[in-house]
Amino acid sequence: MGRLQEVGVCGWVIGEFRALGFDLVEWLIRERLATTDDDSTLPLNMSQVFLRAKWLNLIMANYEVDPTILSQYLPKYTELDFYDDTCYVSLVGFLFKDTRLKGMAIPFHRTFEEINLRFYVRQKENNKWKRGVVFLREIVPLPAIATVANVVYGEHYRTHKTKHFWNLGEDEWHIEYHWKLKKEWNYLKVFAESSSHPIAEGSVEEFIAIQNWGYTRVNEQNTSVYQVHHPNWLIHPVRPRPMRY
Repeated sequence: MGRLQEVGVCGWVIGEFRALGFDLVEWLIRERLATTDDDSTLPLNMSQVFLRAKWLNLIMANYEVDPTILSQYLPKYTELDFYDDTCYVSLVGFLFKDTRLKGMAIPFHRTFEEINLRFYVRQKENNKWKRGVVFLREIVPLPAIATVANVVYGEHYRTHKTKHFWNLGEDEWHIEYHWKLKKEWNYLKVFAESSSHPIAEGSVEEFIAIQNWGYTRVNEQNTSVYQVHHPNWLIHPVRPRPMRY
């Protein structure tokens, strides 16, 4: 994961949405759901919800890649998913806030940054396609989360120092996420429109952002599956800036 100063055409900020239930620990529970603040919409009771949190101000930087590069990372029972015959990977930065595990607030583990690199897959079940993501790398600043996820559940977390910067102006948003690797600060930063719009059905934004399933390649024969339940999101288009090195 290298230094990225700006994103290209296919990049957005998703502002202050809540995607509650991105499970960082109990990865191997096969079917699990998360929640929104409106519990009446849940297809399960609250005792089944593992993690509840806000995801704030995501940057999603999306890049076309050769699909053969990703073949070795495919979990069993899945295949690569394409939008308009294009295979994408996404570099995503955001802030976890008000995190609760099983309804409990864990001291010093409530607000923290995450940066992840992911790609897109689908799985056929009962003659219907389920679309989801696979994480190649996830970076958080908390060793406890990374250790449990990696050692117990075979995930791909790394622990690095992280920080963020937000300037949410009336006309423009400036958002940055940084992570320190080998004594050097890497970063993902954007300038985006302060105005937002809903995600259009059938758009590339929908393909990238609306992913309700996650898949983890445990080994060659086993795949972990989890589900995320979230409300509809709004997009803040990124404004082009010249690249500087």
